[in-house]
Amino acid sequence: MNEMKKAVGTPATTFSEREYEICVAARMIEDGKSYWVAIGGGPLYAVLLAQRLYAPSAMYVTEDGVIGPEPLLPLDPLVIGVASRPNYRALMWSTMNGLTEHAQLGHMDYGILNSLQVDPYGNINSTWVGAYPEEGRRMNGPGGADAIASACWRVLLMVDQQKRKFVPEVDFISSPGFLDGSPGAREKAGLPRNTGPWRVATPWAVFDHDEDSRHLRLIARAPFVTVDQILAEMDFRPLLADEIEVLEPATEEELLILRSELDVTGQNTGVGRWVAQAEDGSWSFAEDNG
Repeated sequence: MNEMKKAVGTPATTFSEREYEICVAARMIEDGKSYWVAIGGGPLYAVLLAQRLYAPSAMYVTEDGVIGPEPLLPLDPLVIGVASRPNYRALMWSTMNGLTEHAQLGHMDYGILNSLQVDPYGNINSTWVGAYPEEGRRMNGPGGADAIASACWRVLLMVDQQKRKFVPEVDFISSPGFLDGSPGAREKAGLPRNTGPWRVATPWAVFDHDEDSRHLRLIARAPFVTVDQILAEMDFRPLLADEIEVLEPATEEELLILRSELDVTGQNTGVGRWVAQAEDGSWSFAEDNG
């Protein structure tokens, strides 16, 4: 995983699962590249954390079309899109349609998204849970995620490590991945060549997509879980890399920025279980340490 930067700072002794997911995603942000970022917690926190520690020249645009802001911190976790505080000193206020055209021309390097469900080929569902359209529940919908997944060169997906989220087939394709995984499926559907899913980051693991089959592949795990634990929280079996990397823990420097500037109420980062380091240096969930 040569895209993953070495963690900056002193290893922390405790952190939440969601904090760790954001730290891992931030270490994958590439300096000097452009990012189209979904409104809502983790994706924005990841790119802002990266700008502070790993990629100071990374430029991002918001899902609703604001280009290159320098947000006033700390952010309000409830209002991180259409508001003055997160969009302070932006280079330009555009629209979602304007950014879509920009990405379609090939000018947007990466997209960062959340998802309710993801399947083995990186198709994303954020619209409907259940048997569409006969029964189930309508969710918030993709917003700009369809355009982000369709037109950005690479897409980083952030999703919780839960069996109900990693499904053999999404209930509804809100945003396209590699569709059925067949060669040229995206291009046949009218999407730009050489675009699509790149990485999936969870609080427990990092996945990529096999170049030939386009199937999801486990390439790295968190230090506090095993491969078997990761597989147990998936409703399909991913491919496994020949060597699965063990990721570095969160650092005190990363957590200071997350907790004091980005999500001061813990509304997003406080979700999930807590991880703690034992006296022998090993990592596990805090409740398992007593």
